[in-house]
Amino acid sequence: MDIFKVMEIGSSALKAQTIRMNVISSNLANMETTQTPEGGPYKKKSVVFTSTRPDFRQELDHSLQNEAQGVRVDRIMSDSREAKKVYDPSHPDADPDGYVGKPNINLAEEMTDMMKAKGSYEANVVSIKSAQRMALKALEIGR
Repeated sequence: MDIFKVMEIGSSALKAQTIRMNVISSNLANMETTQTPEGGPYKKKSVVFTSTRPDFRQELDHSLQNEAQGVRVDRIMSDSREAKKVYDPSHPDADPDGYVGKPNINLAEEMTDMMKAKGSYEANVVSIKSAQRMALKALEIGR
C-alpha cells in the first residue's frame, strides 16, 4: 500500500473522530438543557461513520481494489428516546404536574464514548507518524 494512502486514510479518521468528540462535548454541555429552539429538552446526538468510496481514478487503478479508502461521518443522529421526567415543581420549565423534561444523557456513557474517541484519534496519529517515519527511511535508503 502506498505510504501516502496510509496518511490519507489516517487523516480521514482524524477528521471523523474530531467531529465525534465535538458531538460528545455538545451532549455533555447540554445535559441539563430543558428548552431548545426546537422546543423541549435537548436530544442526545450520535455520530454514524461510513467508509469512503474510491473516486473514478482509483476505481481504474487495480492496485487499490478491495482496500480500505478511509472513513467519514455519514450523519449525526438525534436520539429518539423520550426525555427523562424529573419532579421539580420550582423549575421554570416544569409542567402543571411539577415534572421537568430533562435530556436522556448518561454521563458515564458519554465519558466512555469520549475515551474511545480519544483512543481512536491517538491510534490514527500513531499510524500517520509511522507512515511518515517509513517515508523518511525510504528516502535515506535512496541516498
